[in-house]
Amino acid sequence: MFQRLAIPDLVLVTPTRHGDTRGYFSETFREREYAEAGITGPFVQDNQAFSQESGVLRGLHFQVPPAAQAKLVACTQGVIFDVAVDIRPDSATFGKYVSAELSAENGHQLYVPEGFAHGYLTLTDNCLVQYKVTAYYSPEDERGLAWNDPEIGIAWPLNGNQPTVSEKDSRLPHLSALRPSLEESAQ
Repeated sequence: MFQRLAIPDLVLVTPTRHGDTRGYFSETFREREYAEAGITGPFVQDNQAFSQESGVLRGLHFQVPPAAQAKLVACTQGVIFDVAVDIRPDSATFGKYVSAELSAENGHQLYVPEGFAHGYLTLTDNCLVQYKVTAYYSPEDERGLAWNDPEIGIAWPLNGNQPTVSEKDSRLPHLSALRPSLEESAQ
């Protein structure tokens, strides 16, 4: 099932699971069906990230052209609060975000097209996140956005705790500081 979210370019995918007493079987990606739902590749790289503890926040990350990436994100162990922020300067939803809970149990995937910053917070220990991308990792084109930018106001489920954030992610700029470079790269 493919569900368009509040920002319609973002798609929540719930693959069908066929279960019996042994467990279940699920096709987690079928190119033709995903393309019919507007999720097109080609996907060129698969990534995996493991976080040992709950409260780990990764992001918000993106790459600019010519290496901009679309992502198809899944959590195959544990539970994450996944977020995508619209950073397309000409978009009516610029600076808005959508969130979804992805877990091994619910099997949901989030499709994040180019032009969005992406990040997530682990809600349980031992989270394994896997995602496909449409462009190779390019350090020179990698950018980020502050997870706690008040202009965006993401309602992270932190329960009053501070997340564990990498030193690199703790120095990411706010959207207002990024906007001029986003407008330039969009031209």
